[in-house]
Order: sequence, then structure tokens, then C-alpha cells
Amino acid sequence: MSMDHPRGSHPSLSALRLYGRRVLLRPLTVADFSAWSEVRRRNHDWLTPWEPARPVGAVDPAQSRDAFSARCTARDRDRATGAGYAFGLFVDAAFAGEVNLANIQRGPIQTGTIGYWIDRDRAGQGYVAEGVVVLLGYAFDELRLHRLEVCIVPRNTNSRRVAEKLGLRDEGVAVRMLEINGTWEDHIRYAITAEEWSERCDELSAAWLRRPSIGQAGAR
Repeated sequence: MSMDHPRGSHPSLSALRLYGRRVLLRPLTVADFSAWSEVRRRNHDWLTPWEPARPVGAVDPAQSRDAFSARCTARDRDRATGAGYAFGLFVDAAFAGEVNLANIQRGPIQTGTIGYWIDRDRAGQGYVAEGVVVLLGYAFDELRLHRLEVCIVPRNTNSRRVAEKLGLRDEGVAVRMLEINGTWEDHIRYAITAEEWSERCDELSAAWLRRPSIGQAGAR
């Protein structure tokens, strides 16, 4: 994982860039509205079963540039306060999904929650897993968090596959943990701590971030 932001700037600014082997993570801006909206609209049925229902009367950001701009502003504010770090996932310079770090708590707990989604046309190629490894490096090495978790509805096999590919520890099921699409859903809690990251960062980086030698490339 490599990181880039302008000299002298704070890494929470929208210029932050995190690079993997094939993916780029960067904050979304209003200029991304057309690409983000197209992907979200096309993937509506693929994504909405796994997401919280929008509050009554709230405007869908995929349908409104102003609502998307407000979403970007809220994410910028979270970065400025250290409450969360949301990133667009880009492959070959094209928007492909999101990998987000939210619910950051400091003090004695030093924790956060990772969430992700991807365009169905890009699924199954390991881009999300790579993006998550990039985010793990940033969260542990730069933000100095101690524990990260990914919470997934048990029947969401695609999202679970990402956590399992990366060998995140299964901490069991939290019963009716979150309201998803109007229903209180159980969630499997996958986690990794800073100690585990320290032990596994070379392994994960070699598998997902470093360019393989000739003859060793393979699908992830």
C-alpha cells in the first residue's frame, strides 16, 4: 500500500490517495456524481438487500446531484474530525465501488468498522479484498487504530467471501444487530487487531498488493 497527499497537508483532506496493486482508493467528490450514480442505479437490485433503508423523505443521492454533494460534504466532515474515512474504489481509473472505514472510536477502544460494495460487473476479481488490505494498512499504520471489524448478514455470501479470503477472525453472530432494508438482521462479526495485522501484514501485502513474479500471477 502506498499513500499520497500534498506536502504539508493533513491526510484527512480530499486529496488523500491510497494505492494498491490494481486499485486506487480516494475520497469521492461532486465531480464523481455521474459515474457513481450510473453504477448505483445499474446495481440497485444487487445492493439494496444489504443496506439500511433510506429514511422516509430522504432523497436518493443516485438521483440527485445536490444529495450526492451533501453526502460528499458529510464524508469530508467525518474525515476532518476523524470519525470516518470513506473512499471510492477505482479500477483502471474508473469508479467501481466503495471501501469505507466508519464508526471510529478513540480512547481505550481505538476501533472502527469497515464496509464495502462493488459494481456487480467487477465482482469476483478480488478488487474489494485488495481495497480492504489497502485500508487495513492505512487504519493500523497511519491512524493507529487497534481493532477493525466487518459485520455481514450471514446469507450475504459475496461479502463474506471477502472477509474469509483475507482470513479475518470470525467472532460469531450478533443477533438482530442492524436494521437492513427494513428488517433487523443478524450479522457475523469478522475482526482483526493491530497485533494480528503486525503478524500478517507481509503475508497479506504479498498476496494482494505486490506485483507477482512472472508465472505466479493468478486470480484472487
